[in-house]
Amino acid sequence: MSAVYINSASCISVQDTLNENILQNLKPENSVKLVKAIEPNYKEFIPPAMIRRMSKTVKMSSVASHYALKEAGIEQPDAIIVGTGMGCSQDSEKFLKNVIDNHEEFLTPTFFIQSTHNTVAGQIALGLQCHAYNFTYVNTSSSLEFSFLDAQLQINDGEAENVLVGSTDEQTDRTMELYCLNNTIKKESDFPVDYLHSTTHGVIWGEGASFFVIGKDKTENSYAKLTDIKISNRVELQETTVFIQDFLTKNHLSAQDIDAVILGFSGDADSDLYYKKAMDLFPDSALLYYKHLSGEFNTASGFSTFMACHILKEQQIPEIMMINSERKEEVKNVLLYNHLAGSDHSLVLLERA
Repeated sequence: MSAVYINSASCISVQDTLNENILQNLKPENSVKLVKAIEPNYKEFIPPAMIRRMSKTVKMSSVASHYALKEAGIEQPDAIIVGTGMGCSQDSEKFLKNVIDNHEEFLTPTFFIQSTHNTVAGQIALGLQCHAYNFTYVNTSSSLEFSFLDAQLQINDGEAENVLVGSTDEQTDRTMELYCLNNTIKKESDFPVDYLHSTTHGVIWGEGASFFVIGKDKTENSYAKLTDIKISNRVELQETTVFIQDFLTKNHLSAQDIDAVILGFSGDADSDLYYKKAMDLFPDSALLYYKHLSGEFNTASGFSTFMACHILKEQQIPEIMMINSERKEEVKNVLLYNHLAGSDHSLVLLERA
């Protein structure tokens, strides 16, 4: 497949990623169970009457997609593709609560209609009056990567020239309670979290929305070239290096050609072993991590892709993300490796545009 270009990048996250000087203003968090996204003033973007009916993930995505399209100078994308792990879970919880409270009778359909995972892509299309290809991927931690892959196929097949691709996930009260009960989220006794040398289980949970315009052609403002993507539902721990090595070989690269590797260290002792294995492959590369800045969630890789875009464009690596002290004079190739609790492994190769 031919490479495509990331021509704009926008992110609403735990960090203040909508403002300028993003790489200089990153603040880590290691002592709370949940980290909340910094939300913009939605009234500047969405009519007040509509805001009341929108869940948090729809609002975050509407604004992030607005910024991405504006930066790329595009009014109508040729396709809208969104990846999400949990979808509009706020409205799902409200609907299920109504079912129980009303003994399955006299239910209003609003929460049910808005609880489907493809609500986000649909609402963005409605706002833009866009009747083009509209698709949602729900593949836990590789939802964004599947969306990128689809966008690449759409462009390579001549079906589209500019595709709006996004990822989004929100926190909801009941789901977070359940995550605490089954130890997906760390216990308070395990704080503060040492992300790189953790001996405890569970993670700090985050949320956010990241949107990108993927284009056929390079522009003056292009962030990166999206060279290739690899996704695997299951990878055995001892196969980690082979999984990565095969991907590099396919792209005619060696480990020495990778200037920076962004790894998804989450503070969960078991699942982080994959990243430690991966580190052994890259003794001469800058090794970075990011979930101490974003929290762990299904589409946290959207945040890492956003950061990788800025690192490639600005040719700066924030100290707060560095695992080792290796630095290359030029950051040309960046490899992103992510998974969630040991499942749905993804590799994304970005090149300086």
